[in-house]
Amino acid sequence: MHELFEHTADLGLRIRAPDLNTLFAEAGACLFSAIVDDIATIEPTQTFTLEISGTDREFLLFDWLRELLYRCEESHLLFSMFDVQVTDTGLKATIGGESINREKHEMSREVKAITYHELKLIQENGGWLAELIIDI
Repeated sequence: MHELFEHTADLGLRIRAPDLNTLFAEAGACLFSAIVDDIATIEPTQTFTLEISGTDREFLLFDWLRELLYRCEESHLLFSMFDVQVTDTGLKATIGGESINREKHEMSREVKAITYHELKLIQENGGWLAELIIDI
């Protein structure tokens, strides 16, 4: 489960999941739900494999979302499919999406950056919670 919340001039992402793999996948979906009005309009016609190294899980989450945003901006791609395996040394993921099509994808916000501001990733109630702020 993920949700967006208002934060002064920025936007917050809040993600809850039973395990880290699901949390990271939901974080990707949450990011793109901030960019596109309806993430269901994004078809995973192209797939890519990512590997990100890191042992600090908060920083790994930051790096994961930053990489997704970078690929969106540089390659003009939107993503809707996230299969993530978090390990002790980083993560491996397969992501799926398609090129931005303004006739098909109604863009809702321009996300400028992922920030460290109020970044947290904690275990709670047998699951995981992540919160972070994105610059819009």
